[in-house]
Formats: sequence, structure tokens, C-alpha cells
Amino acid sequence: MDGQLSGLEQIAQEEIDMGLIHSYLEQLPDKALRFGVRVLMAVIVFLVGMQVIRLVRGIVRRSLQRGNADVGVMQFLDSFIKAVLYILLVFMIASGFGLDATSVVALLGSAGVAIGLAVQGSLSNFAGGVLILLLKPFRVDDYIKVDNEGHEGTVKEIQLFYTKLSTPNNHVVIIPNGALSNSSILNMSTLTERRMDIPVGISYDADIRRAREVIMKVLEEDAAVLTSKDRRVFVEELADSGVNLNVRCWADNDEYWECKWRITEKIKYALDEAQIAIPYPQMDVHLTSDLKN
Repeated sequence: MDGQLSGLEQIAQEEIDMGLIHSYLEQLPDKALRFGVRVLMAVIVFLVGMQVIRLVRGIVRRSLQRGNADVGVMQFLDSFIKAVLYILLVFMIASGFGLDATSVVALLGSAGVAIGLAVQGSLSNFAGGVLILLLKPFRVDDYIKVDNEGHEGTVKEIQLFYTKLSTPNNHVVIIPNGALSNSSILNMSTLTERRMDIPVGISYDADIRRAREVIMKVLEEDAAVLTSKDRRVFVEELADSGVNLNVRCWADNDEYWECKWRITEKIKYALDEAQIAIPYPQMDVHLTSDLKN
């Protein structure tokens, strides 16, 4: 009797399982349709959200431009607003699939330590970008040199996590803002005038006074050299192969490089015409013979 009951229970259980499977298969097309509609709506919301984000960024940029805000500030805020709005858009789409935003925030809060350790570099770069915008050690279009890294160039963009430099040889250097905020920065665009130091070597046989006169004449004839600033030619070093002179003068920032290259070339021609030799590395070798048997 017990065997009959257990057999009947097994048959009943199998019928229930088959009924559940049959019911699931009947509901599957409806569930797939509803899921497809959700995916389609998510895509539409994402595309519309992209256009709204682009519109908001444009409004903010125009408002900052009308307020004559710094270019670096505009670039930084644009990156920040873009990141925040896209995060909100993702949360909105996730909530459409039944994901509770409160639960997600609580989960992120509980994992805050691990996330903080994982993204501490990015947070450092973000904080560095905020410091750069607040303290303004440089601005967009300034020519800077980063002492710790050895990079130099014109600032093109100050983004959320990094800054872009354009080097004189037309390379783009991307430097994290955290490294910039902790480095010594030489800003060559802060003042409108810049001093140039041009090393010039002459031989020990040359007349230093005559060389100084020739070089000073080159400086006096160049229109880009500022007459309001000191112009000097002095002995920098008595080197192994010659006398090293230092040619010091000033020019406007905009004309600095062209002026320096031009003066260096003219000094070479002027010294050649004055028959003043420019030394090159050389070594005197003395040979002695041993006459002892």
C-alpha cells in the first residue's frame, strides 16, 4: 500500500513538473517580448540621453564663454559634467530593468575601501586637476617645463585627470594631473619677456675683448633684442679646449625661439669674418723615447 502511494506521489510530482515547464514555455514569448521592449527602450533612452548631455554641455560652455572663464576651467568642468551625467544616465537605464539604485549605492558604499584603493591614482589625478584650476600655476596656451619629468611644451588641454602638452617638435605629451600638482613647474609664459643665454666658445689664442665687441654688435643689430634690458657677453668658463663665453640678452616671449636661433647663427658668421676661431675638443699627446739600453 505504501508502495502504491509513493508511486502515485512520484507520478503526481512529474505531472506538476511538466505543468510548470509547459507554463514557462507558454510565458516565454511574452517574457522575451517584454525584455526586447525594455532593451529597445534602453537604447532609445541612451541615444536621447546622449543628445541631452551634449545639449547641457553646450549650454554650460556658452555660459562660461560669456562669463570670460578660463579655457582650462571650461575644459575641466566639461569633462566633469560629462562623466557625472553619463553615470546618472546609466543608473536611469539600470533602474528600468528593475535594478534598485539604492541597493547599488549601498553596495558601492560597503565596497568603498576596495574601490578607493583601486582608483586611488585616478582620485589623485582628479584632486590634482582641481588644485591646478584653483591655484592656476599655468593656463591653456602657456609654455611650461616640468622639472621632475623633463617634459616641456605648450598647454593645450586641462582635462579631468590629465593635461596635454604640445612639444616644440609637434608631439603630444599627456601628463597626469596628480604628477603635475606635485612637481616643480617652470612657467615661461607668466611674464611677457624672457632672457636667453647662448654659450659661445672661442680658442685660447683669440682676443676675448675683440670677440666681445663682435658679438655685442650682433646683439645691437638684431631688432628683436630688447634694448631696455641688459645685454652682456662674459667669460663663463676656462674649459679644456677653449674659453667659453655666455651671451645674455632679452626678447619678447613670442619671438624668443626665432631670435635665439637667428642670433646663434649670426654670431657664427660674425666670428668667422673676424677670424676668431671656435675651438673643438682636442688632446695633446707627447711621445718620449727611452734611450737606455
